[in-house]
Amino acid sequence: MTSPASAANRQLVPGRRLRLPSRPFLRFLGRRLAALVLLGLGITFVAFVLTELVPGDPAAANLGQRAIGDPAAVRAFREHYGLDKPLPVQYGLYLQHLASGDLGESEQSHRPVRTDLSEFVPATAELALTSILIALALGITLGVIAAVRRNTLTDQVLRVISLGGISMPTFWLGLVALYVFFFQLGWVPGSSRLDPGLLPAHHVTGLYTIDALLAGQLDVFGDALHHLILPACVLAAYNVGLLTRFTRSSVLEVINNDYVQAARAKGLPERTVILRHVLRAALPPIITVGGLAFANVMTGTVLVESIFSWPGIGQYAFHSATTLDLPAIMGVSLFVAVVYIVVNFLVDVLYGVVDPRIRVA
Repeated sequence: MTSPASAANRQLVPGRRLRLPSRPFLRFLGRRLAALVLLGLGITFVAFVLTELVPGDPAAANLGQRAIGDPAAVRAFREHYGLDKPLPVQYGLYLQHLASGDLGESEQSHRPVRTDLSEFVPATAELALTSILIALALGITLGVIAAVRRNTLTDQVLRVISLGGISMPTFWLGLVALYVFFFQLGWVPGSSRLDPGLLPAHHVTGLYTIDALLAGQLDVFGDALHHLILPACVLAAYNVGLLTRFTRSSVLEVINNDYVQAARAKGLPERTVILRHVLRAALPPIITVGGLAFANVMTGTVLVESIFSWPGIGQYAFHSATTLDLPAIMGVSLFVAVVYIVVNFLVDVLYGVVDPRIRVA
């Protein structure tokens, strides 16, 4: 006798069983989650130790001028963050504050660091996501074409282009692109995320393009995309070259395997052979490079944001470092660590999805 649940499953997907995650995959996912938690705790411990090693009084560093004439404020700060307690207790309180999102108050903006990060991170996320989508689309496509047409003129040209993308410094490419496409041709805006007279759509994600689409404001979407395209392309140039070379190398390793020859012998179209058999087998190293590339552009956009006056986390980190804003510096450091931890976890999970053999490793 069938249960109501199984009958409902068959009604939802006629002719097919509902596929649940296998036990090896769940164990694989559990191991990766445990490693993620332990790595996160290790990073918070390192951040706490580095904070303790910084010379000077943290209360005075956070309160600035108020610490000079207001001993009560210093005492209240030390009691709030447990600075008057032993180090193990301080670390426990530090984790407690992190869990509640309390990263301290920035000395330059006099606002909570969490508020500053919530304002600057979406700008960088929008730039990084657009950049990595461009890099993945172009890099994988060009890499596959170069591998399929190995040692032809097309392959040689694409290898030269990829080498140029890797070799050109990002700051130099940004300055050249700004001069050519903004000053000379006037095709794109030179700075900021929107024109001065235009207001962003209602804040939902902080990504101007997404928020404008959700609000149905196509004029704001078009203007935000117009401002976004040049810095995103500059930021994508290096990763396009990198992904092109890695994709070409990875595809060449599997394109002559026996199962590929068997697929061709069955009479499958060449496009089907490349996309379904070759590219899937070549994906693991591409996933690794793509994940690291996204983490790099998410956390290393200081030069591009400075050139294009993009109000992102890179600009915030730069100003925090130049003004020795310790709470902001620690907040940015934890943000960078979290990005790399999450990206590595997602790469591991995608590995398990693409290659089932890794789930039992």
